[in-house]
Amino acid sequence: MAAAASAQPDTQAVTKGVNPWLIAASVMLATFMEVLDTAIASVALPYIAGSLSATNDEATWVLTSYLVANAIILPASNWFSLRFGRKRFLMTCVAIFTVASFFCGAAPTLGLMLLARVVQGAGGGALQPLSQSILLESFPPAKRGAAMAVFAFGVVVAPVLGPTLGGYLTDTYSWRYAFYINIPIGILALYMINRFIHDPPYIKNAKVAAFDNIGFGTLIVWVGCLQVVLDKGQEVDWFGAIWVRWAVLAMVIAFVWFVWRSWHCKYALVDLKVLKDRNFLLGSILIFMFGIGIYSTVTVLPLFYQELLGYTAFTAGLVVAPRGLGAICGMPVIGYLSNKIDPRYLLTFGFFTFGLTTLYFGSITLGVSPTTLFLPILITGFGLSFVFVPISTAAYGTLRNDQIGNASGIFNLMRNVGGSIGISIATTMLTRRADVHQNEILSSSPGGVFGQGGVGNGGTFLQGTQQALTGYYGHANVTAPAQLSLYQQLQRQASSWAFVDVFRWLSLLCFFCVIIVWFFKKVKPGKAPAGAH
Repeated sequence: MAAAASAQPDTQAVTKGVNPWLIAASVMLATFMEVLDTAIASVALPYIAGSLSATNDEATWVLTSYLVANAIILPASNWFSLRFGRKRFLMTCVAIFTVASFFCGAAPTLGLMLLARVVQGAGGGALQPLSQSILLESFPPAKRGAAMAVFAFGVVVAPVLGPTLGGYLTDTYSWRYAFYINIPIGILALYMINRFIHDPPYIKNAKVAAFDNIGFGTLIVWVGCLQVVLDKGQEVDWFGAIWVRWAVLAMVIAFVWFVWRSWHCKYALVDLKVLKDRNFLLGSILIFMFGIGIYSTVTVLPLFYQELLGYTAFTAGLVVAPRGLGAICGMPVIGYLSNKIDPRYLLTFGFFTFGLTTLYFGSITLGVSPTTLFLPILITGFGLSFVFVPISTAAYGTLRNDQIGNASGIFNLMRNVGGSIGISIATTMLTRRADVHQNEILSSSPGGVFGQGGVGNGGTFLQGTQQALTGYYGHANVTAPAQLSLYQQLQRQASSWAFVDVFRWLSLLCFFCVIIVWFFKKVKPGKAPAGAH
């Protein structure tokens, strides 16, 4: 009772009389801009490569450099906000992100582009944890679910809208506008943050220790090595490359050192002892798995439409856009229910729905139309809104207000790392499983996937293809084109089965998450965090 009663003065000390929904809009705008840019740039990569005279492999560093800088700043954001003031640090990050966006769009060479992306990633890294901690502290516990629904709009909807918007801007204008679009959004966010956000007393009065150089250095090494290995590992056959082995060794050493220091050092950059709280530990595990699921699905489904069905980037983005519509529809519902229903029930519904729809994607074939998966994709977006909001409520529900800033950096880092690992696993599985299925098809019995007679029945299908192509190439030259056509169809079918495998594995991951959900301690809707003061 005392904790609940004292939560209100804490909230008033943060808002300073400002309507908390104006605060929510301010921080959501900054978060939406940062998350949108992560997804919007991925669509423009081939155009960036062509414009800057780079290969497609070199262009992927446009994404990697951003993600590395972004992930490094995430857990360090709490120290910077305590040292410089949260409002000042947030405005600085938005300003850096906005200015760097201009230089990304104006970059004449790949080197300058990568430099600008590193700066942009460093500026954007702190936006999510800062926004989340401000949001949670600005609302009384009874309204935090609704507030997190607004925050979830930026985190869940932006990655879905990104490919569509990026494809439109790139096709209609130039890839440079995928970065220029951040400038007006950033200016508006700066104005709103300056006008409506204030620092709470515990930040103004905080005694900040010296910067943890060793902790920050080990963080840079293990996050950087992890991201580079995940991004380039499949191209070089993983541990078949010597440099990958050394990178993994450096990553493991740096990670162990970072964890030991963060646990035992009194003035560590990141306080991992917050993981002693069971709910936050389980929440971090679940958000890691959620990152694997959502980022993998968002990446893999457009690839299916583009690589196997020949859709353009913009058209593929339009096909998967209903997920964003479903999430938008789910936000008001979850905002209302989160204050009335145990988060564990909501999480169960969200993960189970996500698992069922992903399992349905596992029945996908090469004969799908643009509208075949409209309803499952829409339902997926609706189910996702029942994951992000309750998982935050359950994870932070037993923490004190002064623990939320540090916890938020760890929480968001876990989601981003999960996303990077998920994308890497999914793309690797697509390649490896396609090879496996190709061998299975070639060794299959007659009557296989290519129709009557199959591949193994005396070349019946090859003869039919030769007859069909004779009018184009003549009898003497038809064999090679017929074999090529046969092999292309073999590759397409094998690849489609690989996509099926990935979706089915992701559905199993979602069903496993349902089990973990029920290890949460019960957090009563509308109650204050434990130890609030």
